Order: sequence, then C-alpha cells, then structure tokens
Amino acid sequence: MPDGSRQAAGIAAEQQALHYLQAQGLQLLAQNWRCKRGELDLVMLDGDTVVFVEVRYRLHVGFGGALASVDTRKQQKLVLAAQYFLQQEARWANQPCRFDVIALQGRGHSGTPLDWLKNAFDS
Repeated sequence: MPDGSRQAAGIAAEQQALHYLQAQGLQLLAQNWRCKRGELDLVMLDGDTVVFVEVRYRLHVGFGGALASVDTRKQQKLVLAAQYFLQQEARWANQPCRFDVIALQGRGHSGTPLDWLKNAFDS
C-alpha cells in the first residue's frame, strides 16, 4: 500500500475510533498530540478518567494483527508521551488515567466493527 493510502487509512481509522468513543460518552481532550516523546492518537475524558487511546489499523491479520502491534516498546513510548502530556496539561495531572487500544482490521474498515480494549496495559 503506498504511503499516501496508508496514511489516509490511518486517518480514517482514527476518525472512526473518535466517533465511536464520542458515541460511548467520552469527550475529546486532544487529537494527534505530539511532543518530543512521541504522539498520542486520542486523549479522551471518560467521566473523570483521562484515557490515552492508541488507534491501530492493519489491513492484514499477519504478525498478530492490530492489537498485537502495541508491543512493550510502543507501550513505553505511550507512557512517556502521556506523562509529558500530564506535565504540560496540569489540569488533568491529578485525574485517574488509563491506556486503551482501539484496533481495526481489514479493507473498508469504516464499516468494520472495532475492538476496544480498555486498560490495555498498566503504566
């Protein structure tokens, strides 16, 4: 898949995840939040809990699919970026936090159900 198509698919997957989470009552705090430590796809508020959401899209299930792509190294990068976010956005620093993963797989994912793994890993 060409880079442009891959990027467009990733953006579409992230938008689908965002709309899904908003339909579940979560509020968007930040999208594609970048810092020197990495990027946070979505930062949401679920009640009083700050939720750092990693959106993963894979066309094929090979190599374990979308959920398996959030390995220990990726988790560590997300934790560091989340810590930096909380330092920069002090109003959220004392709220409970969790890390979720939303996984989408296959072609035409906009109509495909997504997997929402709450508390995907501990910080």
